[in-house]
Amino acid sequence: MKNKNNITINITITITITITTSITFSMSDANLIYIINFLLYKMLAAAKYIGAGVACSGLIGAGAGIGTVFGSLILAIARNPQLRGQLFTYAILGFALAEATGLK
Repeated sequence: MKNKNNITINITITITITITTSITFSMSDANLIYIINFLLYKMLAAAKYIGAGVACSGLIGAGAGIGTVFGSLILAIARNPQLRGQLFTYAILGFALAEATGLK
């Protein structure tokens, strides 16, 4: 069984510094490394929140599917109350299938 949890992250950082003759910077290498590390930390934190939001947006379809299943169950029972047990069985099956798509 192969492991399907492989994650590949490619990060490309391009830093362009333009210094004109009228502006002089006296920044040591340690300060520059500190600033770059700080910016990378903030970018990583932002990427984590964006990733969590994108991952949760996939559950919208599962919620809509579950709502449709139980809404249709209510309508079907209102039309034919004698089939309540059989319709409920089918509704639970539909609920399980809609939920399974959200968990994938």
